[in-house]
Amino acid sequence: MDAFSTESFTTAWAAVTGWLFETLVQPAFYALGLMDWAEDAYDWLDFGLFGLLGIAVVYLVCRPLEAWRPVEPVADRRAIRTDMVYTFLARLGLLPLIAFVLLASLQSRWEGWLTETGLLPPTLEEIFPPLRHSALLAFAVYVVVLDFGEYWRHRAQHGFRWWWALHAIHHAQRQMTFWTDDRNHILDDVLAALWFGGIALLIGVPPGQFPLILLLLRLAESLSHANVRLDYGRIGERLVVSPRFHRLHHGVLSAGAMGKNYAVLLPVWDWIFGTADWNRAAYPRTGAPGTDEAMATGGWLRQQWAGFRRMALALAGR
Repeated sequence: MDAFSTESFTTAWAAVTGWLFETLVQPAFYALGLMDWAEDAYDWLDFGLFGLLGIAVVYLVCRPLEAWRPVEPVADRRAIRTDMVYTFLARLGLLPLIAFVLLASLQSRWEGWLTETGLLPPTLEEIFPPLRHSALLAFAVYVVVLDFGEYWRHRAQHGFRWWWALHAIHHAQRQMTFWTDDRNHILDDVLAALWFGGIALLIGVPPGQFPLILLLLRLAESLSHANVRLDYGRIGERLVVSPRFHRLHHGVLSAGAMGKNYAVLLPVWDWIFGTADWNRAAYPRTGAPGTDEAMATGGWLRQQWAGFRRMALALAGR
């Protein structure tokens, strides 16, 4: 991935999005008298298309693996359909787009204030100038830094009672598949988007590389949730998070503060900070004992309400 390939991807993507907008969306908005919203519609189209691309890539990689060597037979297709609702809402909905727009507007104000006070922190490329000359090296460094940030966000989700009350929705799934990756409370998603986007802006991830980093990490997360008997061997398991490694995290013994194997892509963080688990049953039952049954078997709305209720109780110290 050199500068040319990144630029080529961005150019090709913009061309496809522009053609679809001018051919389908803009004429419809003009006919309906909604041209004041045209720019917002273009942003949503761009985000929605990228979401569809992400879903397609994940499906093409993960679905054949689940059909090949499943850990367990599918016993509750309704639960999987609920997870699919989460995926399409997360990757095609407006929440991530709103978070991005909010962060972008806040960034300009934040940088302006920091510049005036002389406190503007340098980006990674300013700290390490060689990154400017190798897009591939810069991409790898950005992935490592963001993955490190995601590890600590995940630790926080399990460490704070009020945050675990929300995150428990993700762990309550007893029929885990690659669709489970996006099974999160809406507030949990907001916090995650602000956390990830904030770190990306802070270290200066270029706009052309950000979608590719997001695609890579989402593919890794979806694969790690897949219902497949797959590990990467004694050495590989310690280099990249596998479905086996992450299933241990979703096991009934890893709920809440007892969690292990928090890493998204690189297990090295779990090894360094003492949260790696290589020894428990390889493919345990998944779920979150002690949570409301609605979190495991309810529809999207019931799960969201149960999460709000549990968070309120946690904040009240109950």
